[in-house]
Amino acid sequence: MKTLDRPLDDDDRAMADLAAVSDWTKVAGPDTDETGRAMVLALIDRVTAATGWEPWPVERTAAIDDVLDGWGFRSPGGIEIAVYNDQVLPVAPQGGWAAYDLSAEDIRAAEEALDRNWPAKLQIARKHWGEPAYVGTDSEPGFEDAWSTGAGLDKRHLAVWVRPGAQLHLYSNRPTKDPLSESVGINYTIYLDEERA
Repeated sequence: MKTLDRPLDDDDRAMADLAAVSDWTKVAGPDTDETGRAMVLALIDRVTAATGWEPWPVERTAAIDDVLDGWGFRSPGGIEIAVYNDQVLPVAPQGGWAAYDLSAEDIRAAEEALDRNWPAKLQIARKHWGEPAYVGTDSEPGFEDAWSTGAGLDKRHLAVWVRPGAQLHLYSNRPTKDPLSESVGINYTIYLDEERA
């Protein structure tokens, strides 16, 4: 097992930038399977107006192809964020503990490391997002469906905050032997309530 253990400063900035968005209904896109240039340009306009985040220049790619369904933005704190109609993913930079190249013999050590590192990231999330509506671990009976059906699937820890138009999920991946986990860490995703077309 190879590990990374990075400072949480980037997460502190990212969570602060995410907390600054008070109404995620203005970020969410239509609940369609639309892709391509028109969809991406509409997403760029919508997200920029709602958040003030700086979109990647359209010229950064040779063309917006017909299957593209999201775009990248840079937050005021310097965090790269991928945005789709139904979710927001802070992608870089990221901090905290993570592991990759796991073997079956590494699973217990990975679980213990996630348990040790979870409280620090949860504390930063609480600092910016307040008290979560739900916090649980996979050692609790019914954890996988405790927040909502399947929300805890493949997770070791889960905390959820509810905002207008979105749920903010902080979670760790559950290390498994079969199938063997490729990597584990503590991440966060914003799940948007898509507008109905």
